[in-house]
Amino acid sequence: MKAIRYHVTGGPEVLAWEEVEKPRPASGEVLVRIHVAGVNFADTLMRRGAYVTPPSFPETPGLEASGIVEEVGADAEPGLVGWRVAFMGQRCYAEYTTVPADALIPLPAQIGFEEGAAFPVQALTAYHLLYTMDQVRPGMTVLVHAAAGGMGLQLIQTAKQAGARVLGTTSTEEKANLARQYGADEVILYTQTDFAERVKELTGGCGVDLVLDSVGRATFAGSLRALAPFGHLIVYGAASGLPEKLNVIGALMQKSQKVSAFWLFSTLQAPAMATRGVWQVVDSLATGRLKIHIGLKLPLEQAAEAHRKMEARETMGKILLKVS
Repeated sequence: MKAIRYHVTGGPEVLAWEEVEKPRPASGEVLVRIHVAGVNFADTLMRRGAYVTPPSFPETPGLEASGIVEEVGADAEPGLVGWRVAFMGQRCYAEYTTVPADALIPLPAQIGFEEGAAFPVQALTAYHLLYTMDQVRPGMTVLVHAAAGGMGLQLIQTAKQAGARVLGTTSTEEKANLARQYGADEVILYTQTDFAERVKELTGGCGVDLVLDSVGRATFAGSLRALAPFGHLIVYGAASGLPEKLNVIGALMQKSQKVSAFWLFSTLQAPAMATRGVWQVVDSLATGRLKIHIGLKLPLEQAAEAHRKMEARETMGKILLKVS
């Protein structure tokens, strides 16, 4: 079979289109013929050796995909063969991958393979940021960084449906317009103004109740300044690098604020919590309450180009790789 692999960390150029051995499902696993794979910023971090978990060479990137179950291993239900599924997994930039059977997300007829590959990481992260790490509710004001990205658009929709006021940051007016189309009440061009100061203006000097920050070093100090008393800053990525060390007493105590961190794969340690999030998101997609903006689709062999465009901030919405 064909897969994207890299043998050393580095830029997009290390990604190679290679012939590799087709995997076999172990006990409790299934073999999935992948139709579409999702691209996430975490894939680029792993390729550079900057992710939470290090790569194991030769490495195939990819944390989410959709496809059809083709074979089951021992102790997996034979009736799974033929199912249309989505999943969070590993080595998804490939024609086939193996997945634990209990990690499969059956796709209802209303959700196609493209949507199926686009939601597992981003829509589930949005759900857990807003409902597990915090409790979004009417009257809250939420600040979403990188608001026109696939993740940002999921956060905007989910927060708005809960009745929150949503502020976003983007780099261009084109991206700002997209964020507004998905429900953002106000969008701040951080390339033209100090976003923290603008947040204070838009909130009458109070600040926001919740900041959702995937950028890290470049936005962390401003995110703290944008917080209201008793506000909550959740860091769930570090696209610009790790934030500076935080003096908790000096930075947070005066306004009784808090800072926390979130990693989606932590939810796998709490199966009931993970399952609740999956079915909430699948229902929202199937009924049309949640939309996915697909900004770029490329064939799998052009994965390096997808990474280049993502790292250059040239895309909006979700990036997908078509496999079969």
